[in-house]
Order: sequence, then structure tokens, then C-alpha cells
Amino acid sequence: MGLEPLDRYYKILSSQEKARYLMAGELDEKIQSAKEIFRKCCFCERRCHINREIGEKGYCGVSEARISSEFIHIGEESPLVPSHTIFFSGCSFHCVYCQNYDISYYPGRGIHYKPDKLAQLIKNKTARNVNWVGGEPTSSILYILEVLNHLDKNTPQIFNSNMYLTEESMNLLDGVIDVYLTDFKYGNDRCASRLSDVREYMRITERNHLIARKQAEMIIRHLVLPGHIECCTKPLLDWIKHNLTNVYVNVMGQYRPMYRANEYEEIRRPLQASEFNEAISYARNLGLTLI
Repeated sequence: MGLEPLDRYYKILSSQEKARYLMAGELDEKIQSAKEIFRKCCFCERRCHINREIGEKGYCGVSEARISSEFIHIGEESPLVPSHTIFFSGCSFHCVYCQNYDISYYPGRGIHYKPDKLAQLIKNKTARNVNWVGGEPTSSILYILEVLNHLDKNTPQIFNSNMYLTEESMNLLDGVIDVYLTDFKYGNDRCASRLSDVREYMRITERNHLIARKQAEMIIRHLVLPGHIECCTKPLLDWIKHNLTNVYVNVMGQYRPMYRANEYEEIRRPLQASEFNEAISYARNLGLTLI
């Protein structure tokens, strides 16, 4: 299988089927449901239950959605480019090696665009899709839906996420998101807790990958971490092989020590070529479709 299936999917999305779905009033219903969640926040599985409408802040620190940057990206996976990437500040994870720590750890940075203004910016750009990323876009699901409510341009939507969403959030995205671009980090809960300060990682992210695959197309990214081939890379690749069909997998070798990585012995060094080659070989031997 090459890249053609995803290309064909884009051609389907260029029809008016999605527009008819949105015109049916279901997007308005989703926005109302998202507003209720916003007042007792449970967009992610931390379930802080704070009222963000009055400015309360939970673990991610996000109150109103703030955008650190938005631009046409040509460095994403080939079926996706050119991609209009919209980077949100703040994140539901606190990864000690975060490559984007300057926005993930600082939710107050960036600009808050009114939803209609961002929709106009999207309409004025020539791109293959809109790519909601971060940081992490989960905290800004209400805002995303409000932007789309002002967007009459039928453009495929990509949700670029760590997949630590609640089932309530997954329901909000059903029928709205066309491609899940997921960041599948770990193969066990211990590493997830130690390096990203997250609990029940496997149960939640596995559940959400299964839900997401029923809703849309999927590309799974996995950043190979030094010293984590056996505990993380191989187990998660095994899980993908046995639980998901017709997905693309991007095994990534561009890890570099960032932020607080030097405090953790095994990840304070760059990834070795031999480690990356082992990860790629393992994925190929499983018969996964690499991208």
C-alpha cells in the first residue's frame, strides 16, 4: 500500500457530503455541548473540572485559546502538504524532553484570534487542509468548533494530538475531523508517568486510537526515544499491528535532548543510528505501512 489511499480520501472530502453534515445543525449542537464542558473542563482525561469561562485554569493552564503561530507547513507527511498548521499554546502533557516547550509550557503566549477572524485567515490561505496542533489542541476544542462554524470553505481538518482526550471530546470531533495525526509516545504506563507526568496512558490512548480509527483516517507518529526501544517502541508497534488496520505509521528519528532531558540518564543523549534502524526494521517486519 502506498500513499494513494489517503490521496483518494482527500478527493472524497472535496465533495459536499461534509458540508451537508455541518448544515444539518449538528455542529451547533456540538458547540453547545463543548460550552458545557468548558464550564467544567473535561476535554482531556485529567478532568480538572474547572470553569474556564470565568478564567479558571487547570493543569494545561489554558483559559482562552491562544495561537503561537499559523502558517503553511511543507514539512509534514507528504500526503498532507501543503498544510495550514495552527499551533496552540499549552499542553495536557508535561514532557521532560518537549521539543516545543517554549509554547507547550507557556499557555499565555501567542494571540487570541476571534473565531470569525481565524476562519477568514483560513479561507485566505491556499492549503490542502487545516492542521490543529500545539502544544496540544485538545484544550481548544470548543474554539476549533467555533472557528469551523464560521468557515464555509470545505477544507479537510486534521487533529494533531497526544490522544489523551476524554470520550466526550472524541464524540465532539466525530464527523468534524477527517484525519487524526497522532503522537503515540510510549508502550507502557511507567515511562509515560516518568517522562510526561501522565497517568493511565495506555488505557486512554489505546481506547482513543480505536475510536479515532472508526471516525476518520489516521497517521500515527512515534518519536523513538534513546534507550526506549524495548519498553516503548516495540510494544506500541506491536499494538498497532494487532489492533488497527489501514493506518500509516511514521517512525521518527529526529529526537534531540531538549528542555529537561539532561536530568534523565537514558534520554540525555541523541538517538543513535543503530536504535533508529532497529525501530524501522521492527516496524517493517510487522508489515506496518510506513510513511
